[in-house]
Amino acid sequence: MGVVVIGAVFVDIKGYPNELYIPAGRNAGRVTQVHGGVSRNVAEDIANVELRPTFVSVVDQSGISDDVINKLNRHKVNTQYIRKTEDGLGTWLAVFDNEGDVVASISKRPDLDEIGTILDEQGDEIIKNADSIVCEIDMKADIMKKIFALAEKYHKKVYALVSNMSIAVERRDLIKRTDCFVCNLQEAGIFFSDDYEGKTPEEMCDILKVKIQSAELNEMIITMGSQGAVYASSDGESGYIPAQKVSVIDTTGCGDSFFAGVVIGLTYGKSLGEACAIGTRLASSVIATKENVCPRFLPSEFGLDIDVEE
Repeated sequence: MGVVVIGAVFVDIKGYPNELYIPAGRNAGRVTQVHGGVSRNVAEDIANVELRPTFVSVVDQSGISDDVINKLNRHKVNTQYIRKTEDGLGTWLAVFDNEGDVVASISKRPDLDEIGTILDEQGDEIIKNADSIVCEIDMKADIMKKIFALAEKYHKKVYALVSNMSIAVERRDLIKRTDCFVCNLQEAGIFFSDDYEGKTPEEMCDILKVKIQSAELNEMIITMGSQGAVYASSDGESGYIPAQKVSVIDTTGCGDSFFAGVVIGLTYGKSLGEACAIGTRLASSVIATKENVCPRFLPSEFGLDIDVEE
């Protein structure tokens, strides 16, 4: 099964101004529509490193959903556990400024209940053969409990990603059971009930080393945008990975690609610091393009000794 990714599919509708963006004005520009959703992005990112992930998800009955599945198939993602339901496709509407940053967005979440049914019916065959598991920690609690029960049954590592931190912060008991938790600086502030605005990477690294011990977390990574990322583990490993300098075109998906790189590294034998370095490289490749996902890489480019099946 490779890495099993469980979560939602979105369609991203993105607007870019031709001139200086004026929040209250009428901005001429261009509008694009691309396949998105943090889990879908992560699945494609992993596949673009010539690995073979399995994606467990739902879509709707539209032609757009057919396009999503067909693209994932072309990238050699296993899509046999994607089902079609009435309200299975989410939508994200975003407006970007001239620096490539999101300045306004509206999100319509899909109904993911069918994922619970998939796990009831086929969860054992999916999880027992997984190399590791990726899941959106803010999915419904009953779905999350099924994922963790299966992961513990088959002794599989779980990596948690966040799409809505206000929900995720209520799942601290589940986050403690993940092998690595990844979030950005603002989300870390929400999770730890603190304000880290203006903190340097060195300061955040010291803070994180203390926080994961008191919160009883296994491993945690905090991304800090242009300042890079800090990491720490319960066994004492900690450090800082600087961001790579690239021209910013579109930041959409860079956090997802960073997470995918971390999961790839940790799943296939790298240290936490080495996994962060892989994530940083994938994220920088996304920032410099208009795509939501990273371009194609070979596992050997990240020091991974993995036989890739054609």
